Amino acid sequence: MVMTKPANVVELECSACGKKYDASIEQHLCTCGKPLLARYDLRRAAATLTLDSLKTRPRTLWRYAEVLPNDPAVSLGEGMTALVHAERLGASIVCGQGGVCGQEGRRGQGGLQRLYVKDEGLNPTGSFKARGMTTAVSRAKQLGAKVLAAPTAGNAGGALAAYAAAAGIPAVIVMPADTPVANVMECQAFGAKVVKLNGLISDCGKYVAEHKDREGWYDVSTLKEPYRIEGKKTMGYELWEQFAGKLPDVILYPTGGGVGLIGMCKAFDEMQEMGWIGAERPRMVAVQAEGCAPIVRAWDTHQNSAQFFQNAATVASGLRVPPDRWAI
Repeated sequence: MVMTKPANVVELECSACGKKYDASIEQHLCTCGKPLLARYDLRRAAATLTLDSLKTRPRTLWRYAEVLPNDPAVSLGEGMTALVHAERLGASIVCGQGGVCGQEGRRGQGGLQRLYVKDEGLNPTGSFKARGMTTAVSRAKQLGAKVLAAPTAGNAGGALAAYAAAAGIPAVIVMPADTPVANVMECQAFGAKVVKLNGLISDCGKYVAEHKDREGWYDVSTLKEPYRIEGKKTMGYELWEQFAGKLPDVILYPTGGGVGLIGMCKAFDEMQEMGWIGAERPRMVAVQAEGCAPIVRAWDTHQNSAQFFQNAATVASGLRVPPDRWAI
């Protein structure tokens, strides 16, 4: 077993029961079955991580090194994506009952003057999945991982394949058979082994779980290791920085498993502990396809975790995430 403590990470903590774990060795889930979260000395981080210090740092997500597992980074230049002012779209929105206009416009009137789109398509592999994979693969390399493996509905596979190639580590990507051809080709172009199964991403997840110990795979599945969420949380840090030390009123988030939402909420909690913000938070809105909406259903039925969504179907393959394994 390789033992190497990541710079900055003090320990890992269970998101449910609070049990602590040693960050210097490979860890995946808590004994209670829930995901682990990385914890930092945030008082120490706050001494050097400031708006002023960020002005001179490289424009990648690794600029937030004090609150990341700062191993030697396997980086392709991810993060600091553009915040685009969607003026025409904002002007076309009519505020109404149940809308999200808030103070931006009066009910029944058009106009969101401050509607922005964060363009995550500008990341190296074309989606926000690059954020999670740069931190997860960087950490896995330091832990001595021999083969990286993950199930995917598309974009996560391409990102894992790219960062595994950059790290010089073989990757196994397990995909539903009907995954778009472009996603399959991307994984193969980076040299990953692609396994296609008849079924959904949940079936692919079971395949990885059943084979990982026998094959010696390092499982990089969503929330099955502690570090993908660390890269994804940087969307929250970037929003704070791009809005000059403030947070937006509302964040609308296209949601498969919702890990980006979890990551941003973790970032906001860290910011508060560092004294950057108070207890105020943006209103977080999970947006899902009608044909696969486990998070929305859980919210509507006041459940603490999502349940398996039967007969999941949507042309947005990356949002077809029906299992309940994302609950945190």
